[in-house]
Amino acid sequence: MKRRTLLTTSLGASLAIILGQHAGAQDMDATTQESFDTVMAFMGAMGSGDMEKMATLMADDMVWHNEGDESLPWIGEARGKQAVFDFLAVFSENFQTTAWDNTDAFASGDTVAVFGKMSGITKKSGKETGPFTFALRAKVRDGQVVLWHWFEDSFAVSQAYHA
Repeated sequence: MKRRTLLTTSLGASLAIILGQHAGAQDMDATTQESFDTVMAFMGAMGSGDMEKMATLMADDMVWHNEGDESLPWIGEARGKQAVFDFLAVFSENFQTTAWDNTDAFASGDTVAVFGKMSGITKKSGKETGPFTFALRAKVRDGQVVLWHWFEDSFAVSQAYHA
C-alpha cells in the first residue's frame, strides 16, 4: 500500500521513538489516563506505519489541524479519517523526520499536550530544517482521537522548504 510505505518511510523511525519516551503518568483519573494512553498509542501507530491501528484510534469526525506557514502543502486542516490519511500522504511526500524528542507531556481529562523538538528534511529542496520546536494539543472522546492540533516553528521549516 503506497500510503503505508510513505508514512512508514517518513514517520516510522522518528515517531516510534516516542514510545520509548512515554512520559510517566502519575495520579491520573481514569479519563485522563485513557486520553493520555490513546494519544501515545496513536503516535506509536503513526510511527510504525500501522494505518489499521491508527484508524481504530481515530474518531470518524477527527480533525487534524496544523498551524503554520500556509505555503507549505501540509499546513491547514483535514476533517474525517480519509482526509487525515490523505493529509498524512501529502506530509510524507514532502517531509522526512530525522529527529524527534518529546520533552514534556501532560493530560487533563480529555486533553493531552505534548511538547518537544524535532528536525527533518524537506523533500522539495533536500534541505535540513535544523532543530525546531513543536507543541501538540489533542482531544480524545470514547477512546478515539477527535482533535490533533499541531503547532510547529514553521519559519524554520518554511526556510528549508523554500530554499
